[in-house]
Amino acid sequence: MRTFDLSPYYRSTIGFDRLFDLLNDGVRSDWPPYDIEKRSEDQYRITMAVAGFAPNDIELVQHGPALQVMGQRSEAPGAQMLHRGIPSAGFKQSFNLADHMKVAGASLEHGLLTIDLVREASERVKPRLLEIVSGGQKQVERSAAPQSKAA
Repeated sequence: MRTFDLSPYYRSTIGFDRLFDLLNDGVRSDWPPYDIEKRSEDQYRITMAVAGFAPNDIELVQHGPALQVMGQRSEAPGAQMLHRGIPSAGFKQSFNLADHMKVAGASLEHGLLTIDLVREASERVKPRLLEIVSGGQKQVERSAAPQSKAA
């Protein structure tokens, strides 16, 4: 949770808006709590505790390398609350993803939002090894994967 207020700096500085926006966006909220798990070399999972939120109360947006998870709980019409212990405020959490990371799927079960991520490098960016031959022969393309040497 952010514990400092940047508004005095906005009033007394000119041209530093982008810097303050970066500081403001870079500070993560403590709520909702989340875990980040590495499941394999190219698979990751984010698990967020979002008790009280329905699937249509949560929006996932991936825009380039940024993943935003936003939640706004809908209130029951005509409900008269005597005590509110379950947080009803909305949330917005941002994650910066590495290149070629894509959301593979998301599910909400037992109050836990699970977001599965995979790294999908396209054929254009995967390294490939080109053989150089002489005597007018064509180049032959092959994978750059290491080959095992037989002893």
